[in-house]
Amino acid sequence: MLHALEHAFLDTLKLIPFLFLTYLLLEWIEHKAAQKTASIAAKAGKLGPLAGSLIGVLPQCGFSASASNLYAGGVISAGTLIAIFVSTSDEMLPIMISEQIAPVRILLILFIKVICGILTGFVLDFILRFLKKDNQKSEISHICEEENCHCEKGIFLSSVIHTLQITIFVFIFSFLIGLAVHLIGEDQISAFTANAGIFTPLVASLIGLIPNCASSVVITELFLGGMISTGAMLAGLIANSGVGLLVLFRVNKNLRHNLLITLAVFLTGAFTGILFDLLGIVL
Repeated sequence: MLHALEHAFLDTLKLIPFLFLTYLLLEWIEHKAAQKTASIAAKAGKLGPLAGSLIGVLPQCGFSASASNLYAGGVISAGTLIAIFVSTSDEMLPIMISEQIAPVRILLILFIKVICGILTGFVLDFILRFLKKDNQKSEISHICEEENCHCEKGIFLSSVIHTLQITIFVFIFSFLIGLAVHLIGEDQISAFTANAGIFTPLVASLIGLIPNCASSVVITELFLGGMISTGAMLAGLIANSGVGLLVLFRVNKNLRHNLLITLAVFLTGAFTGILFDLLGIVL
């Protein structure tokens, strides 16, 4: 246990400078582009899923929460919202950058998420238009502050808070993973992952639905540690939308639409993950 604790502490300590600098850059981008990107998504019309997926991939804390408010107010379509949810990277991007993963690999993952967001968004919008199901109008409320995004506290302080939050998550999870590997054994864990087959992406996609940055941290760390496949990683990260789903259920009164959007996000992640595993594609 002490060895796992020491290993987790040292590994996490190395990440702190990279995490802070990464979040500082992301916060600067968000403050410069947040209003413009929200406006683009709202004005995109039938091309909403395309605009939403491209905008969603940009590193903007809390954008999925803002998109949920826009959908609840009838400003954007369900397809546009899903495209944003699917392409949103949450904590995957800063963690991979801090771990010094090759830029080509990161961009490829982001590209796959964008394509999945565009396709799912257009399909859902087409189905809803065919069924003549319109968004339920409701008042747009501002939830970002309630979800502890800390956007109002300035770039530096917000970056410090984000860094501390993710550092704690990474440390706890790294310790638990190290302890599990020590107690269970690397061979047994690898064998379980290899034999889980189709169920691994399904479970990863369910984990991704958890409306918290911890889920993307878990999925990313498992992938970087070689404990889950490329398919499972994609399934979890595609299904993850930060606090977007949580905000959606809080601000939108149409429960059926909320459940449909959640199911679509889950199936997009699961299907993509299963497809990549069946084809044996490794990133």
